[in-house]
Formats: sequence, structure tokens, C-alpha cells
Amino acid sequence: MRLLHPSPVLLDDAALAQLYATDRSVPRLRLNFVASADGAVSVDGLSGGLQSPADQQVFKLLRAWCDGLVVAAGTALAEDYGPVTLDAARRSSRVAAGLAPTPTLVVVSGSLSIDPGHASLAKAPVRPIVVTAPDAPADRREALSEVADIVVAGSAGRVDLAAARDALHERGLTQLLCEGGPTLFGTLIADDLVDELCLTVAPLLAGGGPGRISAGPSAPDPRTLALAHVVEDEGVLLLRYCRPSLLH
Repeated sequence: MRLLHPSPVLLDDAALAQLYATDRSVPRLRLNFVASADGAVSVDGLSGGLQSPADQQVFKLLRAWCDGLVVAAGTALAEDYGPVTLDAARRSSRVAAGLAPTPTLVVVSGSLSIDPGHASLAKAPVRPIVVTAPDAPADRREALSEVADIVVAGSAGRVDLAAARDALHERGLTQLLCEGGPTLFGTLIADDLVDELCLTVAPLLAGGGPGRISAGPSAPDPRTLALAHVVEDEGVLLLRYCRPSLLH
């Protein structure tokens, strides 16, 4: 891998990990997405067709760094999420840093449509959290409470993502990583909750059809981000943007 910006240099695994390390004393919500060169978020409905070894390496780095892994229920189902797991070396590194061995999975679902038996919940190594709205079906909430902690945030069928973030912070989950999907990303942008975007650009043209990495409500104003770094590996670009106040 090569760092192209801010200063060109070849990267080993340790140097790459350092590029994504952040100040853990500052709460942060990161988003991680992959897209084609023409902006598609998926191939045949899934992100797997856009992924690469470099993208997967960063994917694992970001998961290893976070306290909570946030994902919309629809994405967890569509992408067939399993339990969040890390290899032994990353678990040991987390424990040495005073963290839980694995991050906590946080599933966002206004309707609680995800099944309690879904592997991402039922087989999770750490009890997961499901974030929902107050008017979610009571029977679904009761069923899911068998396998997950339920956090209620919002009103009228809509999850209040700012309130949900604050509730996660109160549980000690201050370093949050969101993996989608596009509607959740779009709502986070509209609510001005995105602190950082890690975007992989795959050297592919997917054509018309697939959506963008964000969908849903428009933001009142475009959000200005600072470019933290650009890494290249076999034509794949790994971009990291953050709020200007968080640039280091």
C-alpha cells in the first residue's frame, strides 16, 4: 500500500493501523463505506462485489478500534451479518488497551423487524444492543430483549439518532463505527452526527441502478469535511475524511 496524501510513503501493516488510530478521549462516529468509481454502493444488491483485500484490511482495523458497531437492521439482514468477531491478536490488543475483547453490535430498527434468532444477535460474543422507537411493537421488543438490550430513542416511529448516540455514550460506547446502510447514513448526515467518513473507491464501473452510499432526507446544508489521508493499493483508493476540528 502507498500513502498518497498528506505525504507519499509506502505503508506496512503497523503504519496503516496508525493512520486510522484516533484520540479515544474524544467521542467519534465514523462511517465506513465502499463505492464504485461511478458511485454505486453495491453490485447485484450487495457490497461484496466492490470489496478488495485492502478494503477488508481497513474494515477489520476499524472494527477493532470501535466500542460499538452500528448497523441498520435492513443492512444486517441484506448483508447476512454474523456475530461480530475479531482475531486473537486484535482481541488481545483491545484488552491490553483496557477495552472489551470485541465491540458491541448496535442494531437500529424502528419496527424491530429483525428476528431474535438472527446470528448477529443470538450468537454475539457480547450482548448486543437494539435501538428502536417508542412505538415499536411491544411483543417484538419483549422477544428481542431475550438476546439484546433495548434502547428506546425517538418518537412517532422514528428513531432519534442523536438521543441514541448519547445513550450509547452513557454506556461507555464513545467510539462508534457505522457500516450502513444508506438510509441510516443519510439520516446521520441530515442530523449532523457524522464525525468521520472512511470511503473505499473501487476501480469499477457498475453502471446505473445501484444507489449511493447515502439515501433519505437531504441535509439542510452540505457538510464540509477535511481530507485526512488517501491510501492507494492496486487501484483501490482508501479515503478518510473528518470534521475539520478533528483533523490530526
